[in-house]
Amino acid sequence: MLNVFQQKIHPMLPVPSHDERARQDFAKGLRGYIQARILPGLTPLHASLVASARQRDDPPPDRRQLRYAMREQPYFQLYAAANRTAQELLWASVLDSIESQWDRLVTEAKRLEGTLGTLKLNPGMEVPRYVTAVDIHCMPGGYGNPQDTEKLAAGALYDRGVYLYSMGYSGPFNDDKGRSVCNYLRRKMPEFEPRRIIDLGCTVGHSTLPYKQLFPNAEVWGVDVAAPVLRYAHCRAAGLGSEVHFAQMNAEKTEFPDHHFDLVVSHVLLHETSRKAMPRIFLECWRLLRPGGYMIHADLPPFDQIDAFKQFILDNETHYNNEPFWSAMRDLDQVAMARAAGFADRDIYFDTAPMAIREHSGAKAQGYSEAATSAVAGRHFKAGEYAPGAGWSVLIARKSES
Repeated sequence: MLNVFQQKIHPMLPVPSHDERARQDFAKGLRGYIQARILPGLTPLHASLVASARQRDDPPPDRRQLRYAMREQPYFQLYAAANRTAQELLWASVLDSIESQWDRLVTEAKRLEGTLGTLKLNPGMEVPRYVTAVDIHCMPGGYGNPQDTEKLAAGALYDRGVYLYSMGYSGPFNDDKGRSVCNYLRRKMPEFEPRRIIDLGCTVGHSTLPYKQLFPNAEVWGVDVAAPVLRYAHCRAAGLGSEVHFAQMNAEKTEFPDHHFDLVVSHVLLHETSRKAMPRIFLECWRLLRPGGYMIHADLPPFDQIDAFKQFILDNETHYNNEPFWSAMRDLDQVAMARAAGFADRDIYFDTAPMAIREHSGAKAQGYSEAATSAVAGRHFKAGEYAPGAGWSVLIARKSES
């Protein structure tokens, strides 16, 4: 399964040399090996802990109790250390490609900038601390690295690094989350034709571009707080022939007028924010939407929808992968948050958007081969892999017409 989905080459991608690709394939393969071969070994350890609790007439351990017990186990220590090492290795394996092709990337950016879509940066913007305090996902320098003077390196590192992190399961364009939500809209809301769409926390626009493809007549915006990923996003979109607009804005308070959008989306944004920021983002979604418009946030499931063992595995992102809000976000009542923002109870619900890479329909048009989609169609991803349950949890809320 190592090379089922190869990343689609585009002008802004740091394409690896033979030796660089070998190192990157090793990093990707190591991550896959850990999830496929080492992670399952935690299951019997969990079963033993549950059995011990039962013998003591105690309730089954919750995710926090599991962590206290598991971290004393050498096997879990091996898993956690290997997972962290693989994460650091995949980023390091991409840096050589960026350095060796830096002049080409800068030249391509200057050629593509302004040819399709627009880019609006805000040099005076204060980037939130929840983005700058840590290197999220252990990505060196983070999204808004101030040393990235050309505002390209972070985007290039993210583009290739995310492909390796997802082991290719994000598809050839790294856009599985966006495509999955678009497929969901096509099936569930075939009459919905938004005129304006905004993707909050778009990073390099992986999940933004599918909306322009599904709704070619719509005005599509991607916003993010980090300039280095936005300039790359703009040039990447132009290189792929997609007219999308990008702007440096905070999802907590954008600069767009009230009722400006028909569809507001995000893709794994919420767990990158904070307990204070998240309600403000919901309020901003409400403000931005026209009556009858939709808010859709795609992420992994809230903890109340999965068992304690899966919670514990997913919780490792907080403890070992620089994701401070990963677990806390899943403990929050997102429905109550949407209600407080102004959405009516009857118009708020969770659903699942199946992973686009598993769907045969339209595979060729989406850049996927039928062989590739066939290879993963039956996969049911486990906690700790790419997308548990082989689908994205989507929180959907519709703004009332009245």
